[in-house]
Amino acid sequence: MISAEHFNQRGAAMMPGHLGIVITGVVDGEVRAEMPVRTEVMAPNGFLHAGSIVTLADTCAGYGCLRSLPEGASGFTTVELKSNHLGTARDGTVLCVARAVHSARTTQVWDATVTHRESGKRLALFRCTQMLLYPKTGT
Repeated sequence: MISAEHFNQRGAAMMPGHLGIVITGVVDGEVRAEMPVRTEVMAPNGFLHAGSIVTLADTCAGYGCLRSLPEGASGFTTVELKSNHLGTARDGTVLCVARAVHSARTTQVWDATVTHRESGKRLALFRCTQMLLYPKTGT
């Protein structure tokens, strides 16, 4: 099974690494991560950028999907995502827990909740649908 360390190494030079996202836990059907609130993830208005929250949640859902691909699947692509932003943060650390709510042969659906560690305040709810990809057979 793919570990948190594997995902952290894989994402280090990509978007998750640039935002400071650290995967803290991976088990079947669940991925946990954290991201420090720092200048690079803020909007010009001084609040946490909504795109940073979406990226944190989408990273968790995507890594969860990769870990739980059915036999024969070669990858996935996101076909829909939705987020409800309920609050924001100016400092501290934001946490994300993503859980599989549907895992089938052709699609997966993941829900994620993003919270502010220090206050416990819920910042966002997120849902992502992924289409699973399979190698083409024949020509």
